[in-house]
Amino acid sequence: MVSLSRRTLLGGAGAAIGAAGLSGVARAADTPNAVQLPFGNGERPLVRYAGKRPLLQMTSRPPQLETPFAVFNDGVITPNDAFFVRYHLANIPLEIDPDTFRLEVKGKVNTPLSLSLADLKAMESTEIVAVNQCSGNSRGFFEPRVAGGQLANGAMGNARWKGVPLKAVLDKAGVQAGAVQVSFDGLDGPVLPETPDFVKALDIDHARDGEVMLAYSMNNEDLPWLNGFPLRLVVPGYYGTYWMKHVHEITVLDHAFDGFWMKSAYRIPANSCACTEPGKPPTTTVPIGRFNVRSFITSLADGARVPANTETMVRGIAFDGGYGISGAALSADGGETWAEARLGDDLGRYSFRAWQAPITLPKGEHTLMVRAINRIGQSQPMQPLWNPAGYMRNVVETVHVKAA
Repeated sequence: MVSLSRRTLLGGAGAAIGAAGLSGVARAADTPNAVQLPFGNGERPLVRYAGKRPLLQMTSRPPQLETPFAVFNDGVITPNDAFFVRYHLANIPLEIDPDTFRLEVKGKVNTPLSLSLADLKAMESTEIVAVNQCSGNSRGFFEPRVAGGQLANGAMGNARWKGVPLKAVLDKAGVQAGAVQVSFDGLDGPVLPETPDFVKALDIDHARDGEVMLAYSMNNEDLPWLNGFPLRLVVPGYYGTYWMKHVHEITVLDHAFDGFWMKSAYRIPANSCACTEPGKPPTTTVPIGRFNVRSFITSLADGARVPANTETMVRGIAFDGGYGISGAALSADGGETWAEARLGDDLGRYSFRAWQAPITLPKGEHTLMVRAINRIGQSQPMQPLWNPAGYMRNVVETVHVKAA
């Protein structure tokens, strides 16, 4: 049995979780340091939860933890202990027995299933390197400001996921004719009965594309508790709202799921830019879907100093929603001119792609910018786009440095 007390999870002393190979979830009250993020009300405590290094805390109930941005300069794979955490509901599971855990598959299927972890691990496995990014990553930079968690750029991470293709499980159950969508429910739940349970859905063809995965391993280890132990949905190229944690129930539906988290929440303007004029609501909306193109400078923070008249290698990462990054370019003069960057190893079309480019700067202040392009020609806007939910920010990033 793997169990936690709520006091341990939300702010008491740490306790061991030996059966899962995890170490007790949390000394959330232990806040020796804080970070000032570069936008209004941007102070965040650094807190240590079980299995995690110090992360930036947005909320403690439920846990919402952001990865310090410097982590992304250490490599394209985000370590498990640095991976961001996002829950929607405060009643998160505190006791899971991996030996008795069951995944239920029901609805419009020929054979309802109740699968153990051992059953799933006995099926043919697959692996994929994929980015999980919160829909509201970078929301704190929106101008005008919008409601919601004021995240900087750290609500994302890239990991090697291992598990069973969702298609294989659905095929085992036998999807019936007329199936339209598949819904997913996790073991977390609402504290108040009026709060809608967090349930998400995918169209049947997407659910059966062979890439959507029921993952039980992350970076060659069991899933961390706070990242969905013992089983989570991995939806490559799509925002984290679909990556259901602690998933225990799958329902095949003959209609479009109309629960709150699909019908009302996580929706974007129904146009090509997912944007509106600042301050104006969209006319129509659709559920959020794939990532857009993003790129970041990771080796230099805003305000950094670099040696003048000396070559400096600038490094960063880029990614998109699954077409794959084909190029990145760096500007050292605020976007007036661009130099092609050299891309790093390709770990797959859903992964972070490293890039690097040398610059030699004269004395003075300089504005560095990076933009990426994917294999179908999509890139990033030079000016930020706006929507009232603060989703999908992907403006060309800017870092100011001083050469001396």
